[in-house]
Amino acid sequence: MTVTVSLVLVFSLLVLALLRFKAVGVGAAIACALLGFYLADTDAAESINETVASLTDAISGIG
Repeated sequence: MTVTVSLVLVFSLLVLALLRFKAVGVGAAIACALLGFYLADTDAAESINETVASLTDAISGIG
């Protein structure tokens, strides 16, 4: 659960920065979509949480 909370904070800051600098593109769309999935409690959020948890485990296993 700690990973989810910190990712919401990271994505929130990323979206705020993109809005501040008026950056438009694929990266902004992905960041906004991920923020929406984490903030909303939908059926899709569970599979996204599992995917992100797997990715963070894989990244932590590299180092």
